Amino acid sequence: MKKHALLFFASLFASALIVPLGSSLAFAQAASDNAAVDNSAQNQRDREHQTLTPIDQSNKPADLETTRNIRRALVKDEQLSTEAKNVKIITVDGAVTLRGPVKTDQEKAAIMAKAAQVAGDAKINNQLQVAGE
Repeated sequence: MKKHALLFFASLFASALIVPLGSSLAFAQAASDNAAVDNSAQNQRDREHQTLTPIDQSNKPADLETTRNIRRALVKDEQLSTEAKNVKIITVDGAVTLRGPVKTDQEKAAIMAKAAQVAGDAKINNQLQVAGE
């Protein structure tokens, strides 16, 4: 019985030492992640309605179908990066706006081509940005 009690208290003591160490490492990681991300200017631009955001997406069935079909075309393309597959696609009254980061000029062109193929003669506003430019 004493052996079990001793083992219990030893494990309790060890966990009391380990938990603060692990949580301080997690906090340090979170702090460095937050310091690396600063998109304040972009958030300010979106807040002041200087460009379309996904909340501006029209609920008209034709606009929803256009957005859905462009997204499907992007997701099916295995050559595109995850970032490229997740660009913002906003359709309002038939006009398509593409926004977000992509890795290369080739991805930017491929997304534009797919959007043009799906949307047809609709106006396409290409606001895609190649990362690092």
